[in-house]
Amino acid sequence: MFSGEERVLLAVIVLVYFIFLFVLALYMNRKTKTYEDYNVAGRSVSLFPIILTFIGTGVGGSTLLGYMENGYILGMGEQWINITMLFSVIIFALFLLKQIRRLGENHNMVTVGDYTSLRYGKQARIPTVISFLFSYCAMTGMQFVAIATILNLTIGLNMTLGIFIGWALLTLKTYFGGLKAVIWQDVIHGTIQTLGIILLFITILIAAGGWDEISGFASSVNQENMMSIMNIETSEILVYLLTLGVYQFIRQDLWQRVWAAKNVKTARNGYWISMIIAILTAAFVVAIGVISRYGLRLENIDPALIYYGVIEDVFPFSIVVVMLVVLLATVISSADSFFIAGSSSIVNDMIRPNVKQFDNQKMLFYSKISVLIVSVVALVAALTIPELVNLMVTGTAMSVSGLLAPVMFGLFWKSVTNAAGVASMWGGLVTAVIWQVLGHPFGLHPIFIGLPLSIAILLIVTFFTKQNDQNETV
Repeated sequence: MFSGEERVLLAVIVLVYFIFLFVLALYMNRKTKTYEDYNVAGRSVSLFPIILTFIGTGVGGSTLLGYMENGYILGMGEQWINITMLFSVIIFALFLLKQIRRLGENHNMVTVGDYTSLRYGKQARIPTVISFLFSYCAMTGMQFVAIATILNLTIGLNMTLGIFIGWALLTLKTYFGGLKAVIWQDVIHGTIQTLGIILLFITILIAAGGWDEISGFASSVNQENMMSIMNIETSEILVYLLTLGVYQFIRQDLWQRVWAAKNVKTARNGYWISMIIAILTAAFVVAIGVISRYGLRLENIDPALIYYGVIEDVFPFSIVVVMLVVLLATVISSADSFFIAGSSSIVNDMIRPNVKQFDNQKMLFYSKISVLIVSVVALVAALTIPELVNLMVTGTAMSVSGLLAPVMFGLFWKSVTNAAGVASMWGGLVTAVIWQVLGHPFGLHPIFIGLPLSIAILLIVTFFTKQNDQNETV
């Protein structure tokens, strides 16, 4: 794909970019004095950085690489990923964000586990942690795979070695920086990735001769259905809705940013603006995949490598370099956010409840150790499930199966009992995991088994157990 000299230049640019981010992380490490600084950025983030960190977290390596690959293979029907996401964003912004912010302010919450333990008792922390570790370790692992792919194509590095290098670089950067560094780096990443994807979309649309030309070619090869957003199975739409979509309701890195904003107005406005930009960006990404097949007519190419094929086809090498930096920014902006979300579950929900006397420095140390734990689990996930979107959907399915019902019912229905909430968590989570291990019997995705069972357990146990004396609802 690239000549020897070009590969050397790309390797230098990648190295310099990581060094820059690592130095910034070390600088922010000096300003990170407390446990809350590391995990919720001191609850003081203003509007502009909160917008860009929402974007940086929402549009990750799986979005840019995985969605584009799906668009190339499956067509415009894959826009339902973004349609279901839009539905979920509207629900979260209108009905959940304000309540989540109030709970966080009133109880100094750091994780969703703080809420579930308040609502259902301390025994709810463990299933909450396990549910989140499935999703965040999977999503962090995705970014290792994405970086390995970049290194493989730019400098010819072996994929397995690339995964290990991505793991080491991202782990060190996150270990030292914490959420403060993540958010301020996302200001850089969010800007780069948004402008870069818009530039790529406009460029290839012009190069392809416009949408009519693209649609005309698809019709000429009897594949006009690939241009329709209805070219998708209903079951696939439901999988996207019940995993990637409603996962937003319980997404810990999202809750943490709502709490990190300096006030509820900043959180609400930042979320609306960022999610509109993020969903439009993701829609462009799917469209780029479709255009590359029927507009640029790229054939005989590995769909997983379509991003690289597109940028090489339409840009000179100097701009290809810029677009690879865009990809790096996209991957890194999500990876460190997932790291913090996963590690904060470990330190806040497993370690902190067992510490007799709270000490900021000691908890700060435990937070960093938790980053290392998450990184190792994510590394294993990256090495065993390399498909980006499958890895993300699998991880989120485990979390949704275990947490969606108890969290949502708990927020809005006072009668749910402690026993019902905890039983619902364990029932949904364990069932989804078993169904995944068994290889999706009867062709059913784990979410179609775990989530309904979780809801059923919650309702049945609630009706047969006593109401809690205290219930925190919104």
